Amino acid sequence: MPAQKTVLSFGLVAIPVTLHVAAQETDVGFHQLHRDDQRRIRYKKVCEGCGKEVKQADIVKGYEFEKDRHVVVTDEELEAIKTEKEKAIQILHFVEPGEIASISYARAYYALPGPGGEKAFELLRRALVEEGKIAIGRTVLGAKEALMAVLPHGDILAVQSLFFADEIKGPPRPPVAPAVAPQELAMARKLVQSMDTPFDPAEYRDEYQAKLRRLLEGKISGEDFAAPVKSGQVNVSDLMEAFRQSIEQAKPAAKPKKPAAKKTAKS
Repeated sequence: MPAQKTVLSFGLVAIPVTLHVAAQETDVGFHQLHRDDQRRIRYKKVCEGCGKEVKQADIVKGYEFEKDRHVVVTDEELEAIKTEKEKAIQILHFVEPGEIASISYARAYYALPGPGGEKAFELLRRALVEEGKIAIGRTVLGAKEALMAVLPHGDILAVQSLFFADEIKGPPRPPVAPAVAPQELAMARKLVQSMDTPFDPAEYRDEYQAKLRRLLEGKISGEDFAAPVKSGQVNVSDLMEAFRQSIEQAKPAAKPKKPAAKKTAKS
């Protein structure tokens, strides 16, 4: 998706910005093939009236207001009904970051200042950092209004779309909480503490995708597939013993001691 120009507005301040998608899919893609001859399976868009295949350029948007009766709406009409405020990201108010549930966040963008907006952009970013706040705004993306969060991200701003409350499904009914002994909770907390390390995103990779690519490379070169030997998980029936062993495994390995430097005789 190319960079999208928009405006961050709050009060009488309008900041031109460009939005850049912050994440991308890196998954290996597969085609659907016919088992017999391994040829591609294609999906055709066919008009149910005349039975002819329809090109993308000949497809329009239609709203069904009665059974089999539609009204056609063009992209130009959808854009024309937007007000200037709806085309911009209008900041409504500022909140504490903890007020937004993590489940509310959807798609993320980077926001960079546009020409002439550099100073106002930096003032907004610095104000958010020093006040410890994030901005809540709204805009219209395509044919749908979107709720947005604007937050500092290093030297720039991040803009994240949020789900509306009625878009989030309620959680399933939680199980009845069993009684927990104090020593069991203490052991669970000790395990958490033993695995407490800073989060560095650069340390994580999609390991399954790497194995999948090796599988595909092997099949392309004609190698026979050999399933890796699975290391079975140790089944520990006693909960406290499972916690104890887990804590032992989480302890950092002791670094080998450096050999002592040999003393040399003075000449």
